[in-house]
Amino acid sequence: MRKFVYFLLTVTSFCSCNNPQSASESNVVIGGTCQDCEALLDYLKIGKELSNVDTILGYQNDNRKIKISGKVYKRDGKTPASDVILYVYQTNRNGIYAASAQPIGWEKRHGKHRGWMKTQKDGSYAFYTFRPTAYPQNQEPEHIHLYVKEEGTNPYYLDNFVFDDDPLLSQKERSTLANRGGSGIIHLEMENGLLTGYRDIVLGRNIPDYE
Repeated sequence: MRKFVYFLLTVTSFCSCNNPQSASESNVVIGGTCQDCEALLDYLKIGKELSNVDTILGYQNDNRKIKISGKVYKRDGKTPASDVILYVYQTNRNGIYAASAQPIGWEKRHGKHRGWMKTQKDGSYAFYTFRPTAYPQNQEPEHIHLYVKEEGTNPYYLDNFVFDDDPLLSQKERSTLANRGGSGIIHLEMENGLLTGYRDIVLGRNIPDYE
């Protein structure tokens, strides 16, 4: 009987350690309510090895290629933050979050055009993608969603990447931006034949419950 109980305890312990959702429950909860921020952890289900650069599915075959890069800083806005995980997802050129034939995890809702990065010691990150399209019959600006996870916290969301030249990004829309992590407004310029935008992120900036 004792051996059986020990076996059950061992199996339970193993499952807890290898379940990313269970592991995240012990993290400090910040950023307010977010029902789908756990999608950031899908890289574990996929078995994706993270680097500070990623390429979104569809980039190679799209004629509206863009590159977005920057650095992530700690709360002081000066010290680079390493090993921070960034998760991005976006619509396709029809304004739809289209999933693949066999979606994994939150891909069913977020679609297949998504990616993950993990910052280096200098806080740097970059991703290559195509410019998304606004939702059909909707006046919301074009955008790329951004979630982040630091060591010891739950995943939480930052302001979307939006585009300065988007006619839907009106002054009224700009005034509603919360600037979580800093401004998400991207100005694209041609560099080496590729439209390129930059965004630096400051951890904790305008994030509820951030210590």
